[in-house]
Amino acid sequence: MKNQAEKHKDIARVDQASKRTYGWYVRVRFNGKIHAKLFSDLKHGGRAASLLAAIAWRDSTEREIGKPRTDRNIVTRSNTNAGVVGVRLNEKLNRYEVSWVTLQGKQGKTTVSILRHGKEKAFKIACERRQEKEAERLQINSKKASAY
Repeated sequence: MKNQAEKHKDIARVDQASKRTYGWYVRVRFNGKIHAKLFSDLKHGGRAASLLAAIAWRDSTEREIGKPRTDRNIVTRSNTNAGVVGVRLNEKLNRYEVSWVTLQGKQGKTTVSILRHGKEKAFKIACERRQEKEAERLQINSKKASAY
């Protein structure tokens, strides 16, 4: 059986008797910003009702801020030297390296030659490949989710 964190991404249970706090805490992260809210059992009429309210708020908040609905983690900030998630400039080998997560959960990789395409065009191609691979993964996951 899956644990609670696997069932409801970005939602955690809070049971803190010392402060008489019982409910579900939702935290949606996207583009470097965090949107958070606590859904109290008492205020929403019980544990199950507060969970339903938390899920509804998470989903509507994700739609509002433009975050794709998926149970997989999405990285939206880059700390690479290219400034794009999943795209890295390898100056030593004169190429852009592109990486993504495959549908099987493994890392996929490819490279784009700067010598062959020039720096600007190689960067553009690398970014396009990264977007294609992410779109494939997210589109197939959303099809699986809608089948349930």
